[in-house]
Amino acid sequence: MNITPIVLPLVLLVTGTAACCAVAAETIIEPWRRVALDPDFAGAWVVAGDLDGDNEAELVSARNVDRNDVHFTSAVVAQKVDGRVLWRWGNPHIGRKKLHHDVACQIYDWDGNGKGDVVLCTEGFLVELDGATGKQRRRLPIPEGASDCLTFANLSGGTRATDYLVKTRYTQIWAFRRDGRQLWTVTGPGGHRTAHQAVPIDLDGDGRDEIMAGFTMLNPDGTERWTYTSQQIDLHRGHLDCCRVLRAGNKPEEFRLVLSMCGADGIAVCDGNGKTLWELTGHHFESVDVGRLRSDVPGSQLAVDIDHRPWGQGPLWVLDDQGHRVAEMTTDYSRHHALVDWNGDGLDEIVVAQGRGLFDGYGNRLATFAMQTADLTDPHAPDAAEMEALVGDMTGDGAADVLLTTCRSSAVYIYENPLGLRPAAPKPPGTQSNFTLY
Repeated sequence: MNITPIVLPLVLLVTGTAACCAVAAETIIEPWRRVALDPDFAGAWVVAGDLDGDNEAELVSARNVDRNDVHFTSAVVAQKVDGRVLWRWGNPHIGRKKLHHDVACQIYDWDGNGKGDVVLCTEGFLVELDGATGKQRRRLPIPEGASDCLTFANLSGGTRATDYLVKTRYTQIWAFRRDGRQLWTVTGPGGHRTAHQAVPIDLDGDGRDEIMAGFTMLNPDGTERWTYTSQQIDLHRGHLDCCRVLRAGNKPEEFRLVLSMCGADGIAVCDGNGKTLWELTGHHFESVDVGRLRSDVPGSQLAVDIDHRPWGQGPLWVLDDQGHRVAEMTTDYSRHHALVDWNGDGLDEIVVAQGRGLFDGYGNRLATFAMQTADLTDPHAPDAAEMEALVGDMTGDGAADVLLTTCRSSAVYIYENPLGLRPAAPKPPGTQSNFTLY
């Protein structure tokens, strides 16, 4: 395999009580697998999971149709990590590969039989496919335009999440039982736009999920629980990009939720009752990862990118749990990132897809993930070559591995993590359910 370890230019600004100087990217991480995706059916959206019950992760890639910012999944392909195609679904002659938004295509063991199903939203329907064969199991009608994003949640109080939520891009959310019966719908939650992904969180420990629908938290029955308010941020200027649990608790006031605000140029932390604890303003904060990045900083830390900057000027900040910036790095484009414990020390490193970098919590580049020259981003056409970073156990040893997608050549690179800690309670193989770009 022709692997060229090209290191892209990098500018670092590091702050904090134990700031370190930038180090050269001397370590090159070679791929465990390069999976060439089906050229006709694959898209930029990729998720991974065990489709056939062999305790090994497979790849699912999807493309989608965009009509004036209304999206639906149009083609899907499932492949083994050796590249073999398991099955194809849909129409390969429509749709696009551009990485622009969540695609309503998830892997989820919906029936609880130990095998991942592929569930997607196409035009007018939710479609459930057998993960091993691609055979259609069910085709349930959904409202017009409700194919923007798909989320599984436990609204009914069962032993596991079998209900599902679908939505339009910014206006309305519907909740359904597994049999397709509608539970509720909400338009403009709290008078605001919806979030990109409805986020299920059981705030009160009753076994049913509350739903962060935008700036409004909904009860399991769809009624409003609270709506976030701010004295500093005009929430009507934008929408909720993402919500992450910074800290869980036994009751709502013990929770800490991170909110990033597209258009409104803010990031905030509130408790599970919606009470503001801190806010930062003035930048387009987008995607947030929560983990333990620094041993010298108490609690958990946040890795958040600042989007809508010129190519080559993509900041990513590391914040402590009180909102203080403890590190900053700048790469070509920092929008897509993920956390992984790569060296087994119990601390997470930051994977930034563009530039293929592995960074520590001080902003130092520790390593570069190698790729074939033909798969690298064209610096003259960056928008056509966005890359995504994913993490999940792909080799079957329990440790989270790294996946990087390429848009130029439709390939997925898998990098085995030989030193990462194995969790006490192993997770299923793959990228887990309710995967999101945000």
